[in-house]
Amino acid sequence: MLNLNISMASSESLLNISLVVPVYNEEESLPELVEWIARVMQEHALSYEILFIDDGSDDRSWEVITTLRTHYPTIRGIRFRRNYGKSAALYCGFEAAQGSVVCTMDADLQDSPDEIPELYRMIQQEGFDLVSGWKQRRHDPLGKTVPSKFFNATARLASGIPLHDFNCGLKAYRKQVIKSIEVYGEMHRFIPFLAKQAGFKRIGEKVVHHRARKYGVSKFGWERMIKGYLDLITVLFMTRFGKSPMYFFGGLGTLMFLVGGGTTLFLIAEKLYKQYHALPLRGVTDQPLFYIAITATIIGVQLFLAGFLGELIGRNSSDRNRYLIDERL
Repeated sequence: MLNLNISMASSESLLNISLVVPVYNEEESLPELVEWIARVMQEHALSYEILFIDDGSDDRSWEVITTLRTHYPTIRGIRFRRNYGKSAALYCGFEAAQGSVVCTMDADLQDSPDEIPELYRMIQQEGFDLVSGWKQRRHDPLGKTVPSKFFNATARLASGIPLHDFNCGLKAYRKQVIKSIEVYGEMHRFIPFLAKQAGFKRIGEKVVHHRARKYGVSKFGWERMIKGYLDLITVLFMTRFGKSPMYFFGGLGTLMFLVGGGTTLFLIAEKLYKQYHALPLRGVTDQPLFYIAITATIIGVQLFLAGFLGELIGRNSSDRNRYLIDERL
């Protein structure tokens, strides 16, 4: 058993790069992409594997991947039964990756494989844990570039990571990074933040060439910006309170309970004082402040209970995501 583990570790260490490529209806671009990657890897004498994650494509993408594998044995593939999204594809790709450096890129040929050797060098020689691409000059309409600038500015401010392009699909990671984080929901935009929270703080950036789309159409619409901000709030909350929701809900609930309860007691005490001294008084239930205080007290109790239940659920639930994989190469 020991010899088997040593053998497996040795074989994985010989693999320089794992390329994780999510695919959704990109049948036209895949042959050109694979040929381009193979040429670049051969020129730089890098051992590699290509992990295509077919995210429930309804075109011939999986058939193309299967055909390409007969000519390029470095190709591996995972096919989802339905469309789960980019984060799910990266999650499964990261789980299967074996290279010492893991690179991600889109399958639409807008990311250039020529950038991969330099990303690999920055990880291996300059000691970065993660290097993110920066599409300084983008070949996208203003409807995508302008909202993206606002989103990236907000993400920089919230995360404290000075990256210009959080959403760039072209990134490189040290293997330990992708094995230590969990990408779920739509969190692929915030992998640098997740890596930082996991203790990997050497995060770099490289200006990369962004090419105009050659085949097909973009799979992302304007709604991704709304999702992006919602995901930013989610990842900020989860990294700070995901393991201890009682700190947030319990703290806020306790504060509201004390304010509401204290106000209610004050109103009752005020009435008793005026009644004892025969002063003009107003019924407690005739005052709007009483109902506001009671509402705050009730909400405070509910928030406290939400935090308590969150703790119970979090301590008894599995942390692993499960996706229905249709086929695997």
